[in-house]
Amino acid sequence: MLPSLSVSRSALGGSPDPRVRPLGWPAVAYSTSVRLSSWAGVAIVLLLFGIGAWRRRWISDDGLIVLRTVRNLLAGNGPVFNAGERVEANTSTAWTYLMYVGSWLGGPVRMEYVALTFALALSLAGVALLMFGATRLYAPGLQGRRALLLPAGALVYIAVPPARDFATSGLESGLVLAYLGLLWWMLVCWSQALRMPRSRARGTRFTAALAFVAGCSVLVRPELALIGGGVLIMLLIAARDWRPRALILVAGGALPVAYQIFRMGYYALLVPGTALAKDAAGDKWSQGMIYLANFNAPYALWVPAVLLTALGAALWVGAAVRYRPRRPVPRGVGTWARLVQSPGAVVCFFVLSGVLQGAYWIRQGGDFMHGRVLLAPLFCLLAPVAVIPVQLPDGARFHREAGYPLSGAVGLLWLAVAGWALWAANSPGMGYDATRVTYSGIVDERRFYSQATGHAHPLTAADYLGYPRMRAVLTTIAATPDGALLLPSGNYDQWDVVPVILPPPPGIGVPEHPDDGGPHTVFFTNLGMLGMNTGLDVRLLDQIGLANPIAAHTERLEHGRIGHDKDLFRDWVVADGPWAKWYPLIPGYLDQDWIAQAEAALRCPDTAAVLGSVRAPMGPRRFLSNVLHSASYTRYRIDRVPRDELIRCGLAVPEPTRPPYTGMPPDVP
Repeated sequence: MLPSLSVSRSALGGSPDPRVRPLGWPAVAYSTSVRLSSWAGVAIVLLLFGIGAWRRRWISDDGLIVLRTVRNLLAGNGPVFNAGERVEANTSTAWTYLMYVGSWLGGPVRMEYVALTFALALSLAGVALLMFGATRLYAPGLQGRRALLLPAGALVYIAVPPARDFATSGLESGLVLAYLGLLWWMLVCWSQALRMPRSRARGTRFTAALAFVAGCSVLVRPELALIGGGVLIMLLIAARDWRPRALILVAGGALPVAYQIFRMGYYALLVPGTALAKDAAGDKWSQGMIYLANFNAPYALWVPAVLLTALGAALWVGAAVRYRPRRPVPRGVGTWARLVQSPGAVVCFFVLSGVLQGAYWIRQGGDFMHGRVLLAPLFCLLAPVAVIPVQLPDGARFHREAGYPLSGAVGLLWLAVAGWALWAANSPGMGYDATRVTYSGIVDERRFYSQATGHAHPLTAADYLGYPRMRAVLTTIAATPDGALLLPSGNYDQWDVVPVILPPPPGIGVPEHPDDGGPHTVFFTNLGMLGMNTGLDVRLLDQIGLANPIAAHTERLEHGRIGHDKDLFRDWVVADGPWAKWYPLIPGYLDQDWIAQAEAALRCPDTAAVLGSVRAPMGPRRFLSNVLHSASYTRYRIDRVPRDELIRCGLAVPEPTRPPYTGMPPDVP
């Protein structure tokens, strides 16, 4: 981003080249070729990225989960997935409330289209800011020189098919790109400000703004606290006295600390509900390496890694990235401050942040969506070479003897990167296994839902009615006006029904007035499409724990599918509601004794306290109690086998209604 600002001759140290135009922020003279090539590169990359993302447009089931929470917010039920049960079903707080504001302003516009627009716009903005930040990085080394700025790392990013898939998925991926791009651009400006007296980035306002943006990292995605916290530490080191340090702490910490207190009091957890459901504190290194290989193999990502590393080395040799200050560092700036507030430190920090984020996700085991969680680490790693300068030898500052070979080498490396990008952009990705859940548990989520729904671009909740069981769930709810628990059957066109006990006792999901109809609960994995195709009076639960507080507090299965590695037995759902709990009113695959044991296990004092923290009416006493107990509630786990849970809790096991299974025929003594 290169706005104009006049620069005096004395500031440039002599008569300016008539071909050179001034750069505004920071004030650096740059040539017309730099200016035009920079804007042209950004325009071309955004055009290619926008077209590619639009051709692969879709809204994922997980994206629809966010919209269910937004519907509850608009209806006055609070930031919850099911009314009356305070569960934080979304990872990105900022994305949830951004969608809330957008949907409120959009009025009659479908939420899915609001999500699509925001996701695509933010994705494009993130790539643009990444390129502007790299342009800022190289601008001081290009003052008074003829050069071209060519997109390199930006081309690599948009060439990877998952990057275009998740530009419009309805998830927070676009917000993450915009956030990282903004943080990168601001950091580069801040790093150059110390040696540029005229730079606006030297002011207190800019420092406070940068601290605020860094502090918001945890609200964009929890793992981004690694990079946001690092930026705040750099700002504190560079600050000269206690006043700017206090400002940095207040600007960077006020909002995230306030929301953390709200989370502890409202949801009774230290972390988002999704982190509890997916057990973010655990590790699955072997699965993470499988995920990394699954991301690398279809696109040979090691090729651009080698090429861009060579490009970085060539740029260093050519001194394009060496910052040559026009003025000395002001007095009173310590050694550590000079070291931290420098372009080199910012580049190292951003690259290291990408490595740490990648390592975090590999430790976690990755994800079940092909490439999704490694896009942000890749974005950070590509930031310093998002664009690269190709200097044109002029015989003065850049000698022709060394300049031509160096410029030629940079040009050839860039052509190789562009060639790889063209190949990768047309890669078939995961190939024939893209929509099949294999041993790795990883699928191409966009292609999976396109195939399952019969829509090339599933965008709205109505498009997901083509998914197995979706139309049947609406028919079954309409056919059970007194209420029922719906369990998925082996037949995609019908649901197993557990009738409600009449009259139903008061509880979660039970209407206050009998005229409103009976309570309905649906137990199924795909919460997004269910949540957007059913009313807010229908309670939706899953076995993974995204919207089910009982499942969320179970232990993670060691060999479960990544992202789905908690699996609550259906008996718990029957035990936890106003449903019939005996044969022949329950399906034959349920165990009547297990239901009785689960019902008894739910009376465990510690379990009852955890469930009460999210189900009891909210008030000042409840809020304070939740804050005080949020740490213990976050650590609390139950055994998903009801009998084992009773033993763990020290409760008596109910007498079985059937003789125990011995493996022998019933008539054998």
